[in-house]
Parts: sequence; C-alpha cells; structure tokens
Amino acid sequence: MRIGCPREIKNREYRVGLTPESAKELVANGHEVWMETGAGTGIGADDAQYVASGARVIGKVEDIFAECDMIVKVKEPQPEEIARLREGQILYTYLHLAPDAEQTEGLVKSGCTAIAYETVTGPRGGLPLLKPMSQVAGRMSIQAGANALEKVHGGRGVLLGGVPGVLPGRVLVIGGGVVGFNAAQMAAGLGARTVIMDLDPEVLEKVGTHFEARASTRFASKANLEQAVAQADLVVGAVLVPGAAAPKLISREMLKTMKPGAVLVDVAIDQGGCFETSKPTTHDNPTYVVDDVVHYCVANMPGAVSRTSTYALNNVTLPHAIRIANLGWKEAMRRDAHLAQGLNVHAGRVTYPAVASELGYDLLPIEEAIA
Repeated sequence: MRIGCPREIKNREYRVGLTPESAKELVANGHEVWMETGAGTGIGADDAQYVASGARVIGKVEDIFAECDMIVKVKEPQPEEIARLREGQILYTYLHLAPDAEQTEGLVKSGCTAIAYETVTGPRGGLPLLKPMSQVAGRMSIQAGANALEKVHGGRGVLLGGVPGVLPGRVLVIGGGVVGFNAAQMAAGLGARTVIMDLDPEVLEKVGTHFEARASTRFASKANLEQAVAQADLVVGAVLVPGAAAPKLISREMLKTMKPGAVLVDVAIDQGGCFETSKPTTHDNPTYVVDDVVHYCVANMPGAVSRTSTYALNNVTLPHAIRIANLGWKEAMRRDAHLAQGLNVHAGRVTYPAVASELGYDLLPIEEAIA
C-alpha cells in the first residue's frame, strides 16, 4: 500500500501523523511511505531522517492525495484537504465529527473511507487511540489555566499553589476519566484545593482512593455543580461521550455566579465543548472573556507539545496502520472489532451511530460496510 502523510495545516499544529520510526516500520512491512516536505519539522524531524527511514519526500501535497491509498494525519482534514480526498481512499486521523456538520458533509461527498482515532475501542475498554492525547490535554489544562489566572492575562491574579500564609487556589475538574484524572494530578501536585466531579460512583471511588487527601470528590448533581462552580478559581471541563457531542454542563446563568477573573478550560471543545459559552480558539488567540470569566478553548492543545504528543500518538496508532496496510481496511476490521469502531464514514455514508444521530444521517451499520 502507498501511504501518504501530509504536513498538518491547522493553526499552530506542529504534530505529524508519522514519525521517522513509524515510517521505517511501514516500509519494513513492504509499503511505500510518502511524506510531504517539512511534515516533521514541528517535532524536530527533518526530511533527511525520513529518507533514511526509507520514505519518499514529496514536494507537492497534491501528489500525496492523488497517488496514495491511505492518508495518515493527526487533526481533522481542513477544507482544502477534504477537497483532495477521493472515493476509495482511506483517511486515518482524528475526526470529531459529531459537532462538525461541515466536515462530515465534505467527507460524505468525497466518497472516502474515514477512520477516526477517537472512536477505536480497546480490548480492556476505553479509547486507546484517544487516551495519550487526553493525558497530554489533561495535564496541559492546568498549565493553561494557571497561566490564564495571571492578572496580566485577564485572570484573578491567583497562584494555584498559594504560598505560606495564603490559601491555594480552588480547582474544579468536571469528569473523572483520563483527561480529568491527569488534570487532577497536575492540580493536586501544585498544591491547589482540587475537587473532581463525576456522575459515576465507581469513578469517584477510584479517583478518591488514588488521591486520598490530596483531592476531594463530589457527585456531579446539578446542585453540587452549581455550588462548586461558584467557588472555583479554575474549572476544567473534562467530559466525553465517545463519538458524540459533549453535554453542556455549565450554563450562561451559572457563569454569572463565578468570581470575576475565574478561568474555564474546555478540553471537550473538540466535541463541541461542555460549557454553553465555549467556542473554539487557537494557540494564537487562546482566550476570550464572557461575563468576566476567562475562557480557554484551544481545540488542539497537545499540538503545543508536539514532540511528546506525536510520539505518544504514534505508539498507539501505528499498530492499526500496519494492520490496515497489510490486510486492507475491511479485512483488518473483520478481524478486529475494536478497530471497526473507528469507521465513521464510508463510500458516502455515515457509519458511526452517534454521528448519524447527532447530524441526521441515515446510518450504514459498520457490519454492512465491512461485509
């Protein structure tokens, strides 16, 4: 199979779909790898490293889309990339389609086979291709929130860890999954007064046992959420409904109860965001203010730590890429029901139930698509 990896073109996106080491593995399995010139610059990998791995370096991205059987990326395809996709071509990347009607329509019209990292499941549960980026984003959320809390950035002027004689800041983490757990680790590590909220008693028991006295847990009832939001200096939205749009947990009315200069970090913004007032931002302009509350809603947070993120991502995406290339996507999915859950669009049809339901498409069951 001929596998193409274009340079990412989303704002301030420095990750790359394939590292030189990953390219080498694919070549060792008998496949061709075409890298766009400069694709690895953001992780410190130059063209010569890819050539040494056995890949070809291609100057025109149009040639990669025109000639390659599978396109491997990191972020969802941008409009000009969608325009280059074609019928029968495999797209393997993050998609986050449920809140993105325009992208979904473009992929449907292209006729391509789109496999989303974020909906591939694992034999022990969870979303293993999403997990490493959730770990990164969770940890970064506290860094970003701490920065936004500084008065020079519009925040309250609160140091999360406090100092002797001054109480530390209050951090509320909504959601006790991978993002929330990693956010809480960072917040508690800084010495912040940290509260983790979730609806699942088992999740609360798990995180409570782990953090012991370093963080508190609360059931995410509406009353508890309203009270905790009003008290917090920093709120991290860390909720996820796999493949679907995130629920709106903090309303505009709740925002009015928050302290002036408090900060919201919406890690769920890729899935539409979990705050009513959330809208995607970029690394160039990461924050905005609504009702005196600072919002940080960067949709590709891990792109800022591109080298760490790329290598963590390739660790989990490469094995599936090899199987898809070796067996073809249909046979790979017939043999691996977890990989099959990654199929979101095929031949002009939506194949993932949550996306079809959210955006009003007739569902093509995955079982039929791979038959």
